Amino acid sequence: MKNKKILYVSSEVLPYQAETEVSKIAFDLARALNTTGGQLRIFTPRYGDINERRHQLHEVIRLSGMNLVINDIDMPLIIKVASIQKERMQVYFIDNDEYFKLEDTFDTEGKLYADNDERCIFFAKGIIETVKKLNWTPDLIHVQGWLGALLPLYLRTTYAEEAIFSHTKIITSFLRSPFEGTLSKQLLSKMAFDGITQKEAPELLEPNSMNFIKIASRYSDAITTIKGVLPKDALSYITSLEKPFLLEEAEILQKTYPQFYRELLR
Repeated sequence: MKNKKILYVSSEVLPYQAETEVSKIAFDLARALNTTGGQLRIFTPRYGDINERRHQLHEVIRLSGMNLVINDIDMPLIIKVASIQKERMQVYFIDNDEYFKLEDTFDTEGKLYADNDERCIFFAKGIIETVKKLNWTPDLIHVQGWLGALLPLYLRTTYAEEAIFSHTKIITSFLRSPFEGTLSKQLLSKMAFDGITQKEAPELLEPNSMNFIKIASRYSDAITTIKGVLPKDALSYITSLEKPFLLEEAEILQKTYPQFYRELLR
């Protein structure tokens, strides 16, 4: 993994979000990858519960002034940066006052927010546009969390001709059980502004958790998950794709990732 550039995308990661099993595993995996001799950058949402002063977040001047078109409306993209100094890991936060002012993607009753469809679009496009502006060519993009599930789709369709991603491999990891409910059925019509239609993503006619798993897996080069996280129908679908697939216990996963990466990047 020496000299390889790894873009690690996680919807939650310590120490910025509350400690959960997923945020801890996400941090442990990032730390394990950071010891392989490559160059790692983490991208995560800047949720409203993140204390910017305590974690020393700051805006990057050269990344300011960007806007993303979401459902035919210009939305400001704010990029903030911090570092996990002990681990020497740089973290980029995707921010927008409308989409990420709240603390999560679920309300206090555990229900999905109505604008989660646009959050997913914004998060995926925000990461890609930031990487382009940084002119930082990732050898591998590792996506964790359903909020980033549209990222593989966008990279392989809307941004398929971008030279900066021409040799990039994509891994999607599923560390959390599927969510309940469905996102807005307007999701696909909103993605049409980016040239993504039913032809590219028929799964998103019904944007539930199972179909997010399918769309992320289908457009990724490899998939990983923890034993007991995904239902049998999801595992059967992933297996049918005949792509590199790593299924392990959580404590073993981080130990096996470096070799899994090396084989994928050959």
